[in-house]
Amino acid sequence: MIPRSDIAENSFAFETESLVKPTGFREYDARWVLMRHETKGKTHLAEINLLGVQALGRGLGALIREKNVPPQIVVAHDFRAYSMAVKQALVLGLMEAGLGVTDIGLGLSPMAYFAQFALDIPAVAMVTASHNDNGWTGVKMGIDRPLTFGPEEMSRLRDIVLSDAAPAPGGGSYRRISGFREDYLAEITRNVKLSRPIRVVCACGNGAAGAFAPQALRAMGADVVELDTALDWNFPRYNPNPEDSGMLHAMAAAVRESGAELALGFDGDGDRCGVVDDEGEEIFADKMGLLLARDLAPVHPGALFLADVKSTGLYATDPVLAAHGCRVEYWKTGHSYMKRRAHETGALAAFEKSGHYFLNAPLGRGYDDALVAAGAILRMLDRAGGKKLSELRKALAPAFTSLTMSPFCADEVKYEVLSRIEEEYQQLADAGGEILGRRIVAVNRVNGVRLGLSDGSFVLVRASSNKPELVVVVESMQSAEDMRALFHGEVKPRLARYPEIGSYNQEI
Repeated sequence: MIPRSDIAENSFAFETESLVKPTGFREYDARWVLMRHETKGKTHLAEINLLGVQALGRGLGALIREKNVPPQIVVAHDFRAYSMAVKQALVLGLMEAGLGVTDIGLGLSPMAYFAQFALDIPAVAMVTASHNDNGWTGVKMGIDRPLTFGPEEMSRLRDIVLSDAAPAPGGGSYRRISGFREDYLAEITRNVKLSRPIRVVCACGNGAAGAFAPQALRAMGADVVELDTALDWNFPRYNPNPEDSGMLHAMAAAVRESGAELALGFDGDGDRCGVVDDEGEEIFADKMGLLLARDLAPVHPGALFLADVKSTGLYATDPVLAAHGCRVEYWKTGHSYMKRRAHETGALAAFEKSGHYFLNAPLGRGYDDALVAAGAILRMLDRAGGKKLSELRKALAPAFTSLTMSPFCADEVKYEVLSRIEEEYQQLADAGGEILGRRIVAVNRVNGVRLGLSDGSFVLVRASSNKPELVVVVESMQSAEDMRALFHGEVKPRLARYPEIGSYNQEI
């Protein structure tokens, strides 16, 4: 039965036919609205139902066989009221496709990735909506450890599922493994033994990381102050998203109240880490990554580091990296893109502004694990010679980077709209144009369009891979006022000329 995209909730068809909206197949994972809900005044209607998830499982199984991968897969789910039901529907589809399914239960995305190695299972499917609001669901998938799907695999999976081309030979199997949480915690903590009990706020937003992070940090030797670590799928205080201002403000307040040296915040599936220093200042992952790169450079001279296109321009001019012969490349935003590029290039580490850290051997296994990143941050602070994290932050050259701003743009049109914006900026650069009196000296179109300006500042516009939004980031090397001028005087009025672009989630 070919899935439909127009089935209403609370209807006979919703219980008897497959609902799968095509736009849920995104660049590197799958993400849909499972239940109707409202966010900031906008109503989100169901885009998939459980029968649709079952069809997704059949399609994933067919793709695994098509790629000549052994028909074995590990599955896990995050902590939401409906995630187990979604996983069970996915498992039914995988078993229909003849796969052997190993279920490790409630977990984090990096725990599922680790299971591929520890259990010697080639494929993975992690049921998670990551940091999206309640009502969303999704699946992160991979068949080539430590990598997850990119556009090619997602496009083929979409075609299989939407055409109902997945055979259902049956013959699948299921086994449940208990206690794998302890194996994962042992893996990520064995190489981190602090010389002193660094006091750290551990913030989890009541998501799944609350069942893992406090224990992991204590095993590393930290003095842990827990913040919203009790599991509660209502997320009563804020969404578990360490890029969100609500979570960051709560972390900063907890640092000030407890006298902690830093706060570490973890998202809903434990693959992103946010940082607040001892002064209550948030350090986004691009600049935190630069601090880590500075710490690692003397030990690994000549290393290659990657940063996503949303990241600070300071990597390119940092004197510590230059002194140790280290190189930096700006690459596509997105955990699958960054993982794949780090794997291909042999980069020691890769950093994405949204909070993904990718540490290759000997530091990690190459996939994004917020707790492995937390261990690297604590190790850096442990050997910093008594310097506070705020001191390390202030040692960086000044750069004033905006929050990630996301104007609404429908999934069906966002890439076409972005293409027009890219061409407009490219023509401006080719004509020798300026932005607020500064020449455009570089145009990076590897992921949207990033304009490098003559004073080192930059402007970025790209499409969100997970939501119906564009993404805007600006950075000034001059001042916070100039950073706001780059947005209000350049990007916002330019994008306002496109009727397909709506309101912003936040502004500076």
